[in-house]
Amino acid sequence: MEKKYDASSIDVLEGLKPVRLRPSMYIGNVDVAGLHHLVYEVVDNSIDEAMAGHCDRIDVSVHKDNRVSVVDNGRGIPVGIHKSEHVPAVEVVLTKLHAGGKFNNDNYKVSGGLHGVGVSVVNALSARLDVEIYQDGQIYSQSYERGQKINELTMIGETDRRGTKISFLPDDTIFNSVDFNYEILARRLRELAFLNKGVRITLEDERSDKRDEFFYEGGIVSFVEYLNRRHVGLHPPIFIEGERNDTQIEVAIQYNDTYTENLFSFANNINTIEGGFHLIGFKTALTRSLNQYSTNGNVPKNLSGKISGDDVREGLTAVISVRIKSPQFEGQTKTKLGNSEVKGLVESLVNEKLSTFLEENPAVAKKIIAKAVDAARARDAAKRARDLARNKGSLIDASLPGKLAECQVSDPNLREIFIVEGDSAGGSAKQGRDRKFQAILPLKGKILNVEKARFDKILQSEEIKNIITALGTGVGSEEYDIEKIRYKKVIIMTDADVDGSHIRTLLLTFFYRQMPEIIDNGYLYIAQPPLFKLGKGKNETYLKDEQEFNDFLLKKICEKLKIVVNEGQKELTNHTLYLFAGNLSEYYESINKLEHQGISQDLVDLLVEKEVEDKFFLQDRERMEKLCVHLKEKGFDAQTPEWNEERGVFEIAIHRTIAGKTVQTVRVGRGLIYSTEYQKCVSAGKIIMENNYPPFVVKSGEGDVPSSTFDNKRDLLKYLIEEGKKGISVQRYKGLGEMNPTQLWETTMNPEKRVLLQVGVEDAVESDEIFTILMGDQVEPRREFIQNNALEVSSLDI
Repeated sequence: MEKKYDASSIDVLEGLKPVRLRPSMYIGNVDVAGLHHLVYEVVDNSIDEAMAGHCDRIDVSVHKDNRVSVVDNGRGIPVGIHKSEHVPAVEVVLTKLHAGGKFNNDNYKVSGGLHGVGVSVVNALSARLDVEIYQDGQIYSQSYERGQKINELTMIGETDRRGTKISFLPDDTIFNSVDFNYEILARRLRELAFLNKGVRITLEDERSDKRDEFFYEGGIVSFVEYLNRRHVGLHPPIFIEGERNDTQIEVAIQYNDTYTENLFSFANNINTIEGGFHLIGFKTALTRSLNQYSTNGNVPKNLSGKISGDDVREGLTAVISVRIKSPQFEGQTKTKLGNSEVKGLVESLVNEKLSTFLEENPAVAKKIIAKAVDAARARDAAKRARDLARNKGSLIDASLPGKLAECQVSDPNLREIFIVEGDSAGGSAKQGRDRKFQAILPLKGKILNVEKARFDKILQSEEIKNIITALGTGVGSEEYDIEKIRYKKVIIMTDADVDGSHIRTLLLTFFYRQMPEIIDNGYLYIAQPPLFKLGKGKNETYLKDEQEFNDFLLKKICEKLKIVVNEGQKELTNHTLYLFAGNLSEYYESINKLEHQGISQDLVDLLVEKEVEDKFFLQDRERMEKLCVHLKEKGFDAQTPEWNEERGVFEIAIHRTIAGKTVQTVRVGRGLIYSTEYQKCVSAGKIIMENNYPPFVVKSGEGDVPSSTFDNKRDLLKYLIEEGKKGISVQRYKGLGEMNPTQLWETTMNPEKRVLLQVGVEDAVESDEIFTILMGDQVEPRREFIQNNALEVSSLDI
């Protein structure tokens, strides 16, 4: 008989006070990761209800004010009076650290929120938190501010629903930013839906047009299919599930036509990115099962023989998910599973079930074995290539590449290497560097695209061999050792043109696929050489891009001019003028991009003026009908607003006709209103509209003599930029080779002045997909990507 989940289920371990004082101890940091961790903690409680079999729907909403709501249809947090605390159990859960229903195994057999700190920490770090509980036909409500209750738990109505709704607004006095990122949330919620088949999770962002529903009946089989959707699968996914010693184990396996492995492991829904004993057990069982099958006379002689773990994982995509009663995670971040007993449990289950599968599906087994044998042969070829290179003194353990200009210090923590495009730029870099700690390795042309090449082919590339030798880590599973790296800063320095971007992408592909630890450890950087040099007399200023260039010119001219608006009643000077001019620049930059899509400036101006900003305007029939009237008054062929059921808003179709024939239709709806460029126009337009009272009279010099008058804001902006250019020389750099050694040092290599971008991987699934699409063999996904993203291109070099 199932034990009743009520007030007596809640155990108390200690108080809540330390959380606001030391938030990073509980959520990792007060930056982006910590902010989103708040949502995960609340959602994890709902997922625990789902794992216990009491919940199949979770709705997450990000509201316009960055408040987040999480609603589930579980049992609802208990509302009865707690026996030792003498307050409602929900209040105990929200105000006491280490209070919850997960410390014994009666309420939850397994759970992800192991420490019982989750929702109480969210409460402590929120400016405001509201909880509603739907239980036994009643609605209960209570509110908190910064962890302190502001009212008692109250019954506010009746309902036929059940579950819990928690809404919270993160405290902006604690977090560096309270702006939630939709993609980060979607990534985690999609993951949870894959891992908990049959649970429907929705995510909606009221700040934008984004809404997703994640629901996967196939569970981790669907996850593997999702991971492999850009590849050619060699067989349908293999699914293994079972229970050993109260540990639930699920494994999904599918091989594809690539040369890289893609393994994801989870314990109690937590992504164990550093692996652990469940992953070790899986790898051991996979190698043993395939070797056993290949040596038992099941395959032709040319496919038989010993194959290693690396061989059997080439082209493998697998998801391993375990659910354990008492998991042990290494570190507060829970990234490595430390339960040693799980290794044997996973190993025995996978070995038993996979061996049976291979016996029953010889066609699939033969494809997998053939793939592993090909990998073994390539490994042997790579070993021979390495040995040959060693004998010739050109690879690992041998002398450094001849083109490498080495630095003097020996401590890897102090050394940095610039991988530079071309001999010309390499020459400038060698002369401009600080020889004490900066090494230079010039590359000749584009390196090999490793996404399309097997390991033995990669080792035949001269440029790649030079990089491997210079770094000193070796390459490949048999030799690679990140501890041997000779430089703790590896800096890619290429031109700002399309060729430079291509070389940079090829280098990133090489590091991501062959030396991922260099990225994981934060050793890889991208240099940021300037695009412009501005000179006036002996003074020189370097600017990295067009936006900085325009900002510099506007700031310069706004210190000299003033603009009179509203028939002389208001003057814009210095900072006020610079703010107005900067927003004008951003506004028209976005307008230019919208015009490429057939959306006229007149239309955008009118929509911004009428404050058409979000779905709430689009859902208001009266406001949309008034907008339609305004559009017609301005000469637009606007149709009566129509309700779009799918998007949940009214839309106005605007036709553009030539000779009585409709040539284009623009829809005023969610697609336009929530586009990035239109939202930029809305943001910039708010400042512009405060001073939008033409004519704009520009005054300068002694006595503020009027120099020009403009009725048009765009013409005013052009005038300001042209005036800003007067008296300065402008040089636009196309490549690093155009800079002399001193300039290169001052702008790009001097640690005291330079800007470096550190390369990191936020989403392994997304990163793998992008490299596969853009650098892989399949043409169709690349064409689809280009078509879908063409309108987002801000600069195109053709």
